[in-house]
Amino acid sequence: MTDPSATLAADFDHEAALEACARGERFALRALYDREAAWLLAVILRIVRDADLAQDVLQDAFLQIWQKAGTFRRELGSGRGWIYTVARHRALDEVRRVRPELNLGEDYQSLAEALPSPDAEELPHDEAALAHCLSQLDDPKRECVIEAFVEGYTHEQIAARRAKPVGTIKSWIRRGLIALKECLS
Repeated sequence: MTDPSATLAADFDHEAALEACARGERFALRALYDREAAWLLAVILRIVRDADLAQDVLQDAFLQIWQKAGTFRRELGSGRGWIYTVARHRALDEVRRVRPELNLGEDYQSLAEALPSPDAEELPHDEAALAHCLSQLDDPKRECVIEAFVEGYTHEQIAARRAKPVGTIKSWIRRGLIALKECLS
């Protein structure tokens, strides 16, 4: 039996919803919120590491999505990716404002902790594909990509944590992202 939420995930048109937001159609923002708020909150919470602050950042992110929906362009990428980029940047801005220096002494959390669930059958298609592609990366690239894009560390902070040159970290992240893009396409 097919999971109905997986069908809904495949049927949702993020691009059309963003274009509707740009036209001022409030139902589209509500649809985006209903579809993505829980996932975005998890991403934001992993970056800001404070539940109350994460809720505030989520609200600010959706306000930005509403206000800047007109800048979204289909030809430049997916609507869902654009939404997550807005939320991630808002969270990173808040971390930089509230805590200019992240605690670099924390242990790295494993890939299994970074993803919502390791069981691919429970994940919507996009997340299952991402989990598979991440598992194909070698450890340093995968860990650096997760530290940068899930945990919100800067290249310099990752370099300090790993005692590696910043250039090496940037190369690992770039190569990891290229491999992810190839795997996901």
